[in-house]
Amino acid sequence: MFVALTRRQVTSAALAAVPLGAMAAEPAEAGTRRPRTLYIAGDSTAAQKYADAAPETGWGMALPFFLHEDRPVANHAVNGRSSKSFVDEGRLDAVLAAIRPGDFLLIQFGHNDEKNTDPTRYTEPWTTYQEYLRMYVDGARAKGARPVLATPVERRSFDAEGTARPTHGEYPAAMRALAESERVALLDVQAWSLALWQELGAEATKTYFNWTPTEQDNTHFNPPGAIAVARLVAEELLRTRVLEPCDVVRLHDEIPTSWITWPARLSAPLP
Repeated sequence: MFVALTRRQVTSAALAAVPLGAMAAEPAEAGTRRPRTLYIAGDSTAAQKYADAAPETGWGMALPFFLHEDRPVANHAVNGRSSKSFVDEGRLDAVLAAIRPGDFLLIQFGHNDEKNTDPTRYTEPWTTYQEYLRMYVDGARAKGARPVLATPVERRSFDAEGTARPTHGEYPAAMRALAESERVALLDVQAWSLALWQELGAEATKTYFNWTPTEQDNTHFNPPGAIAVARLVAEELLRTRVLEPCDVVRLHDEIPTSWITWPARLSAPLP
């Protein structure tokens, strides 16, 4: 059973509150709608997982359940990547080579940008983090696609009083500031996931994360957690008018966890 956040029900009033200036012009569509792909650039919290990692599940695996079939998802998120390493490894170039005018590029990084002992991944929130994120924004726009920034989903962390704690430091604030200055749609996944973990509580959230008594993983999701976060992402795509109501499906339905599948790897895992 999923937990519905009633204050997050998407209404016409909420949609009307979004500044029109923050919206990119939509390409004209005559007759039938053409598919417009939503590309994901991100880390392990969003990434496709395979049979050898089950039941670990990235929220990008569940996002298609909430989108119309002509809004397909191309999930390029990869475990362990930061906004910097994703670029340095040529992964952004690969996305930009495939993306088409009218498509979307959803950008979620932060978990690995925080690793200040690793120079291959670390970025500083108010300088290099914003500089790398701007590469995604500029690259998408140069291709006629729409960039969308998403603050990093929160980890499971509670204090002794049972209050859910933010764990991403200045990174969400830095992304919010960049979104405002660059006039990019922002999905505030960090804020809404933190609220959801608080509503669920310290014990119930264990059933949303890849958490066992022997492996206390408070970062990665199992199927219920991935579905819950994908729902938040879909709600935010609708609230910010990146997508229209006709683009979103099953937003308030219970999604069976059996819909999540983990394909076998066709090759060795990427480093």
